[in-house]
Amino acid sequence: MMELPMSITDWVQVAPSKHLGETGFALWKTQNFGDVRVRMVEYSPGYAADHWCSKGHVILCLSGALDIELGDGTRLGLKQGQSYHVGDGNPPHRSSTTVGANLFIVD
Repeated sequence: MMELPMSITDWVQVAPSKHLGETGFALWKTQNFGDVRVRMVEYSPGYAADHWCSKGHVILCLSGALDIELGDGTRLGLKQGQSYHVGDGNPPHRSSTTVGANLFIVD
């Protein structure tokens, strides 16, 4: 990670942006630090991504549950207190949730 000055983010003060999925929506609160994007993301119940993603992420599930589908058909589940990481490129992945999820994401 590049050199960054010490700072604190008050996520309550960060305005969300709404992103529609194939179904449902995601609310993103985003902070950028150079090439590093840090987000608090809330997926609505019934959310399903409308795209495959090839970007790398480190994701911590703060609440709810997330279903992850990989390009090869593998399906994984993430629940509160669990995290996952994937690098840029392969495997492509997409997320959905039946119950909703709150995530902390670094990418």
